[in-house]
Amino acid sequence: MDLRTRTLILLSAMLLIVNYVETMVVPALPTIEKDFSISTTLAGWVTSAYMIVAAAASPLMGKLADTYGKKKIYTLAVGFYILAVAIAGFSPNIWVLLIARGIQGIGFSMFPIAIAYITDLYPRERVAFAQSLLSAMIGIGPALGLLIGSYVVEDLGWPYAFHTAAILSAILFVLSLVYLPHTGVRKQEKVDYIGASLIGSGTVMTLVYVTEGPTLGWLSAENFMFLGIGALLYIAFVLFERKVKEPLLRLDLFKIRNFAVANLIGLVSGIGMFMVFIFLVYYAQIPSPYGLGLSIIQSGLLMSPVALGMIIFGPLFGKLMPKVGPKPVIIAGSLLSILSYFMLLSFRSTPVDVLIDGFISSVGLVAVILPLVNIVALSLPDGYRTTGLGMNTLLRTLGGSVGPVVATAMMETYEDPIVMIMNGQPLVLGFLPSSLAFNYISLFGVGIMVTTLIISLFLKNYTFIARKEKTKQTQEITENVA
Repeated sequence: MDLRTRTLILLSAMLLIVNYVETMVVPALPTIEKDFSISTTLAGWVTSAYMIVAAAASPLMGKLADTYGKKKIYTLAVGFYILAVAIAGFSPNIWVLLIARGIQGIGFSMFPIAIAYITDLYPRERVAFAQSLLSAMIGIGPALGLLIGSYVVEDLGWPYAFHTAAILSAILFVLSLVYLPHTGVRKQEKVDYIGASLIGSGTVMTLVYVTEGPTLGWLSAENFMFLGIGALLYIAFVLFERKVKEPLLRLDLFKIRNFAVANLIGLVSGIGMFMVFIFLVYYAQIPSPYGLGLSIIQSGLLMSPVALGMIIFGPLFGKLMPKVGPKPVIIAGSLLSILSYFMLLSFRSTPVDVLIDGFISSVGLVAVILPLVNIVALSLPDGYRTTGLGMNTLLRTLGGSVGPVVATAMMETYEDPIVMIMNGQPLVLGFLPSSLAFNYISLFGVGIMVTTLIISLFLKNYTFIARKEKTKQTQEITENVA
């Protein structure tokens, strides 16, 4: 097995485990809430703690990788992840679990480092295909998490998902130490820890505001304070980065059109991408006639086409991109995502309808994600590649955090009562999201993906076919001269 293939397999396997564990947590939340006797709001922080730290740490870990080497920082991130999942599986209370989940967030920075790794190793005309295999893990992992995780949670208990992840991660950690190569150009400069702290803290405050919005109120003084502090920290970050000699990320890199546009697309499309997962999971499990009334395991099976779509079309798009460029692929992905939301609006009465909708959505999802990471990776100088990918991860996470909140807010706003007639009198047993709520989620998703489509029109397209043909012609001329 050659060096490139071995590295790609190791990186893909680790990302598969990470995405499996993070999705497995979703069906486990009710069980965690019951086991620790905590509120639904506090249980929600099991996912929020991971997401917030992951977004905040990605730019700094990317900078460290550019400065000290990708292998060193990648294995450090994997080490953090192993420590975290080991602690999480033996958590005696919710607070230990939340700390462990925060440490796991640091480990998530292995994703932008892995993308940068592949960009260093593969020739530019083949890097899109290799990146497509890594990006496919974003779909395969969640599908396995919802399917296998449902069985694990019901039969063994949620701690076992962390136990198995710790064992598998430890094996991959050893293999990574032995077989991963040192790649890329190291940028020998000081690490801007102040800038990293400013943007990291600003991201934490912003995501706390988004997470607590439905509970504390979007315009409440207590919650609005988080958003205000976050905005001030972002402003301080920009002002500081303009003056510091060796910044976390050179702000003039945003003058590179494709880098700036790709980050804006990541922020906006992240809202629509993650919102569709919330739609599918909730609609599948809500009792009929409000939803499909499926069990946790059945809803996990329903999500399997998401993985199938990414497995099939991820590599196909990766092969296609060098020929047509990333811009047409993103446009096609946006159009497919728009179509999937329209289908969720009109065709969702049976599991087969939702299965088809989810499949189309997954194809659109991978068609947007894959070109984004390719554009960012190839737009930046080698010394800033991993930092730039970390920044893109931060922005996509910000967008992704908004999507589920918007979806759940609509489900809480538009509800129908569950009425039972007792002794000739109507008795309200509770409330469930109405059909109108899911209609509004679909329409909002259409608007988000239309915005993504419009922004993508400003990308500058590129291909590698001309370069390959030119190289071939040069070789033929050399052979003729010889």
